Amino acid sequence: MIQKNETVPNSLVARARRGFTLVELAVVIVIIGVLAAFGVPRFIKSVERSKAAEAFAYAAAVRSAQERYHSREGTYATLVTDLDIKFSAPKYFTVGTIAAGVTGDLEDSWTLTFTRTGASAGYGEYTITFTEDGYDSTNSTINTIPDINPLQT
Repeated sequence: MIQKNETVPNSLVARARRGFTLVELAVVIVIIGVLAAFGVPRFIKSVERSKAAEAFAYAAAVRSAQERYHSREGTYATLVTDLDIKFSAPKYFTVGTIAAGVTGDLEDSWTLTFTRTGASAGYGEYTITFTEDGYDSTNSTINTIPDINPLQT
């Protein structure tokens, strides 16, 4: 036990101080920065891909509903609201209007385009087009961005 008038040895003072040096903190910050540099872009890409996948799922629901409508009415619907879809519209896309497809007549073809709205994590505006045959890769601009196209591996 240390008496009142005794001095404390330097070795005890050094042991009593615990913490990180500036170099140790700098190394940790550099490691976190490197991990973030690789992780953040991958995270952003996966978020944008999931948003696109939501539009693809909705488009597939529209296609199924169009086939049911066609079997009942003999023509394809002109409005999405006429279809019996139990699926909510994609949050990050603007759903276009249903138009006649390649034949020019709604009795046997249709097309529908979804446009990405708002900030798209630097990918810009892109579209997804569906027809009575499914995904229309020719008229969809998402093909120019293979990183976020859920149908490309």
